[in-house]
This record gives sequence, structure tokens and C-alpha cells, in this order.
Amino acid sequence: MKLIFAPIGIVSGLLAGWVAQRTFERLWSIFDDEDAPEPGQRNASLPKLAAALVVEGAVFRLTKGLVDRWARGGFARLTGSWPGEDAPDRA
Repeated sequence: MKLIFAPIGIVSGLLAGWVAQRTFERLWSIFDDEDAPEPGQRNASLPKLAAALVVEGAVFRLTKGLVDRWARGGFARLTGSWPGEDAPDRA
């Protein structure tokens, strides 16, 4: 089932990236009128850059996780089989 789910996972990952980018841009605009600083910008302040990176990372991880879970749930409803593990591995 993992092989059959792979194309769905790829498409949902691309969708999640697009949604996360748009969400981050809107969220950042609430706090600052300027675009979020990038690491390559020489004059970007370190605290502002760090805040932007933390927020962007959190938004991307949350969005990717939710979209992946949604895609797997839809796949399971259609096929009757969950494309992944049932429970985390115990060490």
C-alpha cells in the first residue's frame, strides 16, 4: 500500500508546502509590514531573522503534518488500508 500511496503523498506534500508558505506570509504580515528576512540578507537583524525562521518552521511542520494525516485518512477510507504504521515503534 505504501507504493500506491507514494504519488498521493508527493502531491499532498507539494500542496502542504504551498499552503504553508501562504499561511506564513499572512501570519508574518500581522507582525511586520516588511517581508520576513532571509538568512542571506546582510542587514537583517538576528532577532528578527530568528523569529521568522522559528515561525516559518513551525507553520511548515504543522501544515505538512495535518495535510499528510488528512491524505492518509482519505486513502484509508477509499481503500480500507492505512498507508503507514499503526503505532510508533517502541525502543
